[in-house]
Amino acid sequence: MYILHKPLAWTGVGISTLSTVFCPFLRVPLVGNWNLYQTDTSLFVTTIGLLAVCVSLLFIRKVNAFRVVTRLFAGWTVLGFLAVYFKINNYFGMKLVDGVLARTLHLKWGWFFLFLGALILILSARKVKVIKEDQS
Repeated sequence: MYILHKPLAWTGVGISTLSTVFCPFLRVPLVGNWNLYQTDTSLFVTTIGLLAVCVSLLFIRKVNAFRVVTRLFAGWTVLGFLAVYFKINNYFGMKLVDGVLARTLHLKWGWFFLFLGALILILSARKVKVIKEDQS
């Protein structure tokens, strides 16, 4: 049986939501820091959509579905990080130009808080041993 530690889950949702809006994810020269929306709009919308599903499952107390969606969210954050990283390093398909682009664009600390929020969400649903009593 699984239980849901709600304060931990709300902390994870809050960290993940606030990090997508307020934390820098990419440093672009002459423009400045970009949050997740400015980095990739579809990545931002899908991330917020998965967080909305997590919140709705948290409200209706479907712990098993919440566990599945939080693991999906954690996988999505890793996939999004890898997509942004490989897009920076292979944007034009030419080694020289991609090398220059990779040296000018820098990943920032917003990814850390997004991963931290996903980890907290995963840790908020725990398995508890059920002790069955003898019915004599």
